[in-house]
Amino acid sequence: MAENIKGGRFFRSKQFERWLNRRLPPANSIELGQGNIFILPTREGAYVMILVFLMVLGGINYQNSLIFVLAFLLASLFMVGILHTFRNLSGLIIEAGSARPAFAGEDAEFQVIVSRQGARTYEAITIGWDRELMRDVDLIDDEEARVRVYVPTKRRGLLNPGRMLIETTYPLGLFRAWSWVDLNVTTLVYPRPIAAGEIPASESNTDEGEAVRREGADDFQGLRDFHDGDTLHHVAWRSYARTGELVVKEYAAFVDRRVWLDWAHLPGLDRENRLSRLCYWLLDVSKGNDEYGLRLPGIEIEPGRGNAHRDRLLRELALFEASP
Repeated sequence: MAENIKGGRFFRSKQFERWLNRRLPPANSIELGQGNIFILPTREGAYVMILVFLMVLGGINYQNSLIFVLAFLLASLFMVGILHTFRNLSGLIIEAGSARPAFAGEDAEFQVIVSRQGARTYEAITIGWDRELMRDVDLIDDEEARVRVYVPTKRRGLLNPGRMLIETTYPLGLFRAWSWVDLNVTTLVYPRPIAAGEIPASESNTDEGEAVRREGADDFQGLRDFHDGDTLHHVAWRSYARTGELVVKEYAAFVDRRVWLDWAHLPGLDRENRLSRLCYWLLDVSKGNDEYGLRLPGIEIEPGRGNAHRDRLLRELALFEASP
């Protein structure tokens, strides 16, 4: 994600990344200062520099003191702008907060804590991992701000968003001060749920679960009246000989109410499509009261219920054979 905010081939190079890692190593808490703040003129600042240069040339050519005064005044504002823009980041403490998992294709949420020490105020600061999702921060009356910053996701797995941009052009807009901080944060990205129809029923021959009527089962359940379409094979002929009434034998099988989300239920699909459909089933069955388990190649998690069990299964789906 850091590539989205750096821009340029040089800033995406491995050489620059290695240099940046030495200068700003990953940490959960970083204090900004002289060693990790960069500052350069903005486009407007470059125009002011050119203007001052041209005014000095004009003053020399025309021997006009008023032009010199105006040029030196602009140059003084230019120099003061460097100091104040730098001070608007210097001394800030950037800390990692909580992280919220997301489904592939959604925005993952990270909490970033921006705090200050002393009475100095900070204004018009922006932070973020993606240019389109930057957040504004001001520390005027409060000593800290907890900011929710979002990162786009494309695929499942463990997401490390990389370096976050923090920048400001306050107060004059003539300079841009910035830093790239790596808060060493990660979060899970679950597979994108894809509708997969009904979950195939799991059946067992034990007495666990709920008995349901099923033609062809082996356990005798009882007798019922004969209906058109019933097979004559199940007619209780001895009862008919005694009573003269046609009744049919009913059989039952026990269907296990523990639901298995099984990799084998989705043959013919590739890995990611299987995981997406298993994720859909998982979210669907977790809304009810049935216990549910997960079977993946080499992994079997016994049925259970509750938010902790659901999150455990989602984690397994997110990390199953995930590329780093």
